[in-house]
Amino acid sequence: MKKRLLSLGLAAVMAMSMTACGSSGSTSDSAEETGAASQGEESADGATFKIGGIGPVTGANAAYGQAVANGMELAIKEINEAGGVNGYQIEYNFQDDESDPEKAVNAYNTLKDWGMQLLLGTVTSKPCIAVGAESEVDNLFQLTPSGSAVACIAGSNAFRVCFSDPDQGRASAQYIGEHKLATKIGIIYDSSSEYSDGIRESFAAEAGNQGLEVVASEAFTADTNTDFSVQLDKCKEAGAELVFLPIYYQEASVILKQASDKDFKPLFFGCDGMDGILSVENFDTSLAEGLMLLTPFSVDEEGSQDFVAAYEAAYGVEPLQFAAGAYDGIYAMKAALEKAEATPDMSVSDLCDAMKVAMTEITIDGLTGEGMTWNEAGEPNKEPKAVKIVDGAYVMQ
Repeated sequence: MKKRLLSLGLAAVMAMSMTACGSSGSTSDSAEETGAASQGEESADGATFKIGGIGPVTGANAAYGQAVANGMELAIKEINEAGGVNGYQIEYNFQDDESDPEKAVNAYNTLKDWGMQLLLGTVTSKPCIAVGAESEVDNLFQLTPSGSAVACIAGSNAFRVCFSDPDQGRASAQYIGEHKLATKIGIIYDSSSEYSDGIRESFAAEAGNQGLEVVASEAFTADTNTDFSVQLDKCKEAGAELVFLPIYYQEASVILKQASDKDFKPLFFGCDGMDGILSVENFDTSLAEGLMLLTPFSVDEEGSQDFVAAYEAAYGVEPLQFAAGAYDGIYAMKAALEKAEATPDMSVSDLCDAMKVAMTEITIDGLTGEGMTWNEAGEPNKEPKAVKIVDGAYVMQ
């Protein structure tokens, strides 16, 4: 049964997405190592909740998937140490999909063979859509921390922690307009990506309502993502004061370098896919100075400090917002399992049916939003935030 997609306003809806190979061993701290499953202590009757995870921990989007795997692991360890959920411990198993839909479905089937009862994932949109078609047929509860395409939660069994693409684009235009950051806007986007094109479309639709003029809208594809000279020249010639980049951080790092070479210095503004740009290997982070992005999480927020400290102690790096989304996702699952008074002996389908209802009845204060709730369409309700890169660090605006 497909869900009705709801149109939600900015203040009402906006929210903001271990290791490669699953096993029954301990979790390593590097995506290059294997053994992504971890077992908590069993309850007296030997039962545990089994939560699977899917995302890229190798390949171009590995920073996203590794962050989600780490955030998932950290939350589950905390929950298990505090006594588990309804008296039961949690086992987890994270599988690498390399951000590839076919591999994501293979990972899903591997997790089903393992005995997965709930799924956190997937991390990127195309794999999430592919897996969502499978989980809907199985009526297995799925919560994606970062799959933002509309179709990622088309099934009645699926929810998300992050912004949807239309809401990201709409909110970006509203933020730029309300804060009077610019009036002439250029857009550089990936027309081969549902994520990028979906955000661009809703941004352009809202821009006029905010008094913004889109003076250039220039596309590239996954096959032409190394040279952005034409796109940058058109934005510069059109007088763009701000260039909106609804793209991932890898391409953004190249765009910033090539813009600098052209002495083109507009304000650059991105969305959640921009998070991670400061960690790009061999990237001159000074080129990102002043860059802004919508994100629900910053390591500098007062309420994030305990999480940031625990994450750095466990993994040796600062967390991305993808890690925070995964962490919130696990705690949302915990709250819903408790609300439903769920037990591990429930069938996957019965557990899913209970979770569908419980998710609409819980409220959590998470890293990515306070007072976070969900509607029946699976969309979160929380306020958007923006950060700016200043002196090589994210600063909440």
